[in-house]
Formats: sequence, structure tokens, C-alpha cells
Amino acid sequence: MSSDLLRFATAGSVDDGKSTLIGRLLYDSKGIFIDQYEAVERVSSQRGDDYVDLALLTDGLRAEREQGITIDVAYRYFTTPNRKFIIADTPGHPQYTRNMVTGASTADAALILVDARKGMSEQSRRHAFLTTLLGVRHLIVCVNKMDLVDYAREAFDAIADEFTAFATRLNVHDLAFIPISALAGDNVVTRSDRTPWYDGPSLLYHLEHLHVASDRNLTDVRFPVQYVIRPQQAKARDYRGYAGTVASGLIKPGDPIMALPSGFTTTVEAIDSPSGPIDAAYPPMSVVLRLADEIDISRGDMLVRPNNPAPAVQDLDLRVCWMDEAMRLTPGRTLAIKHTTTWARVKVREVLYRIDINTLHRDDSVTSLGLNDIGRVRMRCTKPLFMDDYSENRVTGSVILVDESTNRTVGAGFLQ
Repeated sequence: MSSDLLRFATAGSVDDGKSTLIGRLLYDSKGIFIDQYEAVERVSSQRGDDYVDLALLTDGLRAEREQGITIDVAYRYFTTPNRKFIIADTPGHPQYTRNMVTGASTADAALILVDARKGMSEQSRRHAFLTTLLGVRHLIVCVNKMDLVDYAREAFDAIADEFTAFATRLNVHDLAFIPISALAGDNVVTRSDRTPWYDGPSLLYHLEHLHVASDRNLTDVRFPVQYVIRPQQAKARDYRGYAGTVASGLIKPGDPIMALPSGFTTTVEAIDSPSGPIDAAYPPMSVVLRLADEIDISRGDMLVRPNNPAPAVQDLDLRVCWMDEAMRLTPGRTLAIKHTTTWARVKVREVLYRIDINTLHRDDSVTSLGLNDIGRVRMRCTKPLFMDDYSENRVTGSVILVDESTNRTVGAGFLQ
């Protein structure tokens, strides 16, 4: 297997052991330095712990260390011979739902931790719903703290059955269950002989061999233009390139291309990367496209296939996660909206309903959304945005909402 990249997020209730699990993954896979481990060992001893608290490897904020909880998204990186990983350790408290949404929005997979003693909690359901709402296709339920239930198969099976029944109400593409002890290391990096009844892989093996390449949309070419490159040096003045990140599709030299919103067409002459010209570009590569003809293209435009353009949408029907504690999302409010590389303004027309993310029921009596609420909202944009349905394209199907007076990000939206 090639050393490709997997992004995954952790989710679950407070004290279910998310940070400890990541610390165990980093430690057992040799993903930390000796001095880092010694620092964690020293802090654990100073706090009076009779064990090395590996959660300290991810709970880096002082406030988190003092409270023993994760209150922000902590990103960690590690590599094995088979794969590179980016971990988003998200907070468990309900009031930090917005942080969890941020961490899971770019994830390929989500680890949902469940305490073997307590079973599924309100937060287990909340985070399972949020991860599927955000288009995370692979859910791995880690039944943690198996050492505290004497590695009983009955405790594991009960949680697996309950979660499976709940998942039938969600859009889950791939669901796996692994019994683990993050503290003791059982089934985290290597298989444990304390769970002879479990015949599946360890967590790390499962992550290393998780197939995510087919999750990417390689059919619909979407290339939001981020920057137009026109060197000023005399010998390079004939160079004109369009820099950006491939949102979806496969682009090769010679392919026909159309610029939106102008509708002008041309062909791809060459594709440049940091290492030189390449034969193809695919998501999520950052490249520079050189085109055969000089047509009017600027930042915020989108390059697509002439026979497969992105739909132009001006009346937006979005599922919105509201992230601002200072104000509510109410009809009549005007906000800035960022979609890929373009900016516009929107006016909120109507809040249709709020989703109770514990029961998944719709509350259509609400007329506004508050902090961490998720609901369906209709808006009118000052110009058409070239958007796909979020289920088809997570990049072109999503937007962020910004308060123009403070420049704060106040919400995230997903096209239905």
C-alpha cells in the first residue's frame, strides 16, 4: 500500500478516553519523541497519577490540562510504513458542538468512542449524527475501557447492537466495531489476547487499510481559481497560470475546460506542481493550470467540464450549523458568505426548522437558531454560486457564514 493520507476525527462523550486513545496510538506507533514522553511522564507524576497519562500528548492547552478535558480541536500527525495520518481530537461537551463540526468537516473517517461500562450516551448519538451529516463515510465505533468490564463480550455486543439499530436512521456507508482499552493498549495497535472472542483487526490495522480513494468524486471536474499567476520577470512574462486546489474530478493536459461564470471554453495546455509539470491532477492536489487560450478568468471563478458545469444557485436551501454565541441566526439578517474561493452576501429569508440532534426530530416551531443549533435555512445570495449537493461534493457543497461587522465565522452551511 502506498503511503497515502487518511484524515480522521475522534468523537464521544467527555471522559470516554478520546485523548488517551490518540496518545496510545502516537506512543505505540512510535509517533512521539522520547522527550515528549518524558514530559508527559513528569506532568503525570506531578498530578499524582499512578500511570502515564497519554491524553496529555493531545490536551495541549493549559485550560484543558487543568480541567482534564478537551475544549478545542487538537490536531496531531503521525506516520506508519503504510500511511500518513492527520488526527482531529474533538471536544466531547455539548456546548462545543461547533468545534466538533470543524474537526469532522474534512475527515475521511470518524472514531466514535463509547464507554463499555455506560453504553451509548446522548453525545454518542449526537456525534454519530453530526459525522454522517458532514459526509464522513467511515464510522469506527471504539468500545473503550474494556478492561473495566473484564473484557466481557456481552458488554461489547450490547453496545454494537444498540449502535447498529441507531445507525439505521443515519446515512452510514461503512460501520465497524472494535473493543479496546486505550489505557492498557488492547486492540489499539496490536491484537490483544484478552479478547479471544474478537476476530477483527486492531484499530491501527483497520485505519491503515481503510479504502478511501473511491470516496473522492473523480467524475465532476471542479477547480475553484484561487490566484492568477503572472510573473513580472521579463523572461517569464508570457506565463499565465491559474492556481488552486482540485475540489473534484480528474484533470489532464488536453482536456476541454469551461470557466464559470463567463462560459468561455478552452483546453488545458499543461499542469504545473511544486515539483514540475505533471500528467494529471486530482483531489485534493494544489496545482497550477495553464490554458491554451487567454480568456478572462479571475479569483473566485470555477473551471469545469463544458458538458458538466456546476449548477448556479442563488436561492440557497442550506442545512446550517450556527456557531456564534453573541447573536442568533434570524430572518432578515445579512451575512457574508464564502464558497470555495469566492465571497458574496446573503440575506436570511426563513428558518424552516431546527433538528433535535438527540432524537433526530425536527422542531418547526423555531424561528431562529442559537449557538450549536443545526437547522434548515433559506437564504438569498447577491450572486449565483456554483454549488453541488453536499452529498456529491463536500467542497463545492459547503459554505461558511461570516458576520461582516466583526469578521467572525458564525456558521457553516451545507447544500441539501
